[in-house]
Amino acid sequence: MWRYYPELLSSAVPRYTSYPTAAEFRPVEAAFHAQGLAAVEAETSLSLYLHIPYCDAICWYCGCNTGAAGHRRRLGAYMQALDREVATVARMLQGRGRVRRVAFGGGSPNAVPPIAFVRLLERLTLAFRALDAEMAIELDPRSYTPEWERIVAMAPLRRVSLGVQTFAPHVQAAIGRVQPLDDIRRTVESLRRAGVRSLNFDLMYGLPGQTDADLAGTLEEAMRLRPERIALFGYAHLPSRIPRQRRIDGTHLPGAEARFRMAERGHEMLVAAGYEAIGFDHFALPEDSIARAAANGRLRRNFQGFTDDDSAVLIGLGATAISSFPDRFVQNEKNVGRYRGLAGDGKLTGALGVCRTADDRRRGAVIEAILCGGWAPFEGEPPDADTRQRLQPFVERGLCTVGDRAISLAEGALPYARAIAACFDAHRHPDAQRFSSAI
Repeated sequence: MWRYYPELLSSAVPRYTSYPTAAEFRPVEAAFHAQGLAAVEAETSLSLYLHIPYCDAICWYCGCNTGAAGHRRRLGAYMQALDREVATVARMLQGRGRVRRVAFGGGSPNAVPPIAFVRLLERLTLAFRALDAEMAIELDPRSYTPEWERIVAMAPLRRVSLGVQTFAPHVQAAIGRVQPLDDIRRTVESLRRAGVRSLNFDLMYGLPGQTDADLAGTLEEAMRLRPERIALFGYAHLPSRIPRQRRIDGTHLPGAEARFRMAERGHEMLVAAGYEAIGFDHFALPEDSIARAAANGRLRRNFQGFTDDDSAVLIGLGATAISSFPDRFVQNEKNVGRYRGLAGDGKLTGALGVCRTADDRRRGAVIEAILCGGWAPFEGEPPDADTRQRLQPFVERGLCTVGDRAISLAEGALPYARAIAACFDAHRHPDAQRFSSAI
């Protein structure tokens, strides 16, 4: 049983899909973006991420940069701009780099008309010579059609993530995402027919009106469908930053200790059912590649979360998408209108970014190792006095040990992993309006 120390979880902390985090990004010029691309070498392993910021229906809980897909002209203009950006970035790379993986996220990529997606896919694979790349996509089960089954089979899109969140009807109604269990079952059956070999369910705890029994019921139904991966996230209620969340009654949200116990219950149920715990909020069947990566010490963390992708460079395409280069991060223009203008003119769309100093890279490696494996070596330099002072409360409660060469998390420290990792963040500034609770 996990020990609950509320004082150690009282500060909001980043999810650390990068270090420095996006909170440190500042306005940059196009040259900053261009320099990152120019440094890509001929045999550099590349991953591509394409962001589709549209959904057929907007869920109230969602914190993503997404809008309604009902305006087909606007959606068509976005796809044209994305196609132009693909051509611009490919031209700047001049054939350098080898694309190993492609991921489509959002929003909901299947909010796009099937023919428009197929055209994008064709142009992308030709522009980046990505015919052999492993492809993944996020899909909304509510708008998954037979046409999309054919696309998944043809692409081939062998990794799929479904937004499920909860199977409890009253909780679905409270978050504005009603999707009957039978619809999920049919979607899963369709995806298996199409050849999907790694299926992920996104589930959530800490939702309005959600009880322990609701969460347990959702997990039981999910495990019957046996996806290879399950991500169990804690809902982050930030209505001051995310206006759509104001439709959710905050008085019906579980309290901090209730959330803690939900996370614990989820961990216990999934592990008992044969899933391996991956990092602090992912689970995978032992035969899945992400579980094998965790077992072999190859688990990574990037803007898409925990991954077995070891590519040196991640190139983000589309509004809000983030590119990761060894020495910098670059985020594309967030405003879709401005993004369309830049991309349509054949310009790079990077608007925010940050350089990664040697110290940033060293701290980032420690943070990533803590979150991925619960252990991190200190490459050449032990923690400074300030870091040790921040770690001391965790050390005193037996949650971690800190030496001159490494830090190691104890059994039962998993719910505190993000808070412990945050102790190494030199840019750290607790901000409840910017970040989510640690669990």
